Amino acid sequence: MTDAVIVSTARTPIGKAYRGALNVTEGATLLGHAISEAVKRAHVDPAEVEDVVMGAALQQGSTGGNIARKALLRAGLPASVGGTTIDRQCASGLQAIALAARSVIFDGVTVAVGGGGESISLVQNDKMNTFHAQDPALLEIKGEVYMPMIDTAEVVAKRYNISRERQDEYSLESQRRTAAAQQGGRFNDELAPITTKMAVTDKATGAVSFKDVTLSKDEGPRPETTAEGLA
Repeated sequence: MTDAVIVSTARTPIGKAYRGALNVTEGATLLGHAISEAVKRAHVDPAEVEDVVMGAALQQGSTGGNIARKALLRAGLPASVGGTTIDRQCASGLQAIALAARSVIFDGVTVAVGGGGESISLVQNDKMNTFHAQDPALLEIKGEVYMPMIDTAEVVAKRYNISRERQDEYSLESQRRTAAAQQGGRFNDELAPITTKMAVTDKATGAVSFKDVTLSKDEGPRPETTAEGLA
């Protein structure tokens, strides 16, 4: 049996939704940047890539219409490369990597790319298509399937008796570790800095302007987080 081996990795820094550096970066450009960098780091001829599998939980708008295919073309891979997009919600990217590995192990694929991405800013907004998003018959059978993450978290906390205090402790430690890792350069090797345009909205007038930015590190970590602030 053929072994599947990960020979390179690359990701864009994670931007804040709506107000961050990637708030108007198109899905194909976002994913394509990571694909291009991963292929380059592997020292692989783009023409050798046979398939690209990408995961996305919100497949519409900027990340709709088989975003894997669009992203691989944006990455500069030839049109002969196939693209498949899958949805397993939070595990979409992980599942995509697993499927890419399976194609190498069982299907004779020599080089495959697996990964995932989302653009909350461009997709999960007031333009999002929620028309007939819920099936009344399915609501009666298993309505929880439509439950958002925050409600699911409340159910999990209650079921396993996870107190608010324990959650705050976990959050604080997570922020502490992330800040230490970022300050220590632990993420540097996996990051592929990206130069793009960012939309900036004037709070007073609502006017939108654009500026060129280069995002080289994750925007989410909050090293100033305290237990008092979480409480």
